[in-house]
Amino acid sequence: MSVERMVLAFAGFAILLSLALGWSISPIFHNQNWLWFTAFVGANLLQSAFTGFCPLAMILKKLGAKSSAAF
Repeated sequence: MSVERMVLAFAGFAILLSLALGWSISPIFHNQNWLWFTAFVGANLLQSAFTGFCPLAMILKKLGAKSSAAF
């Protein structure tokens, strides 16, 4: 799996998990403050689309993951 796809998979997982933890009607509801994490992940995805700076991608590349076209 390429770095780009790993970033997309992690972001999708983080958003869905934080929504489930922060949404009051969810069976695994914990606290509404988890929605701030959802906003952080979304904002990071948006800024990385324009700037090309993604901390997770940098970490994955240092760990040896290969980069390729995402789509």
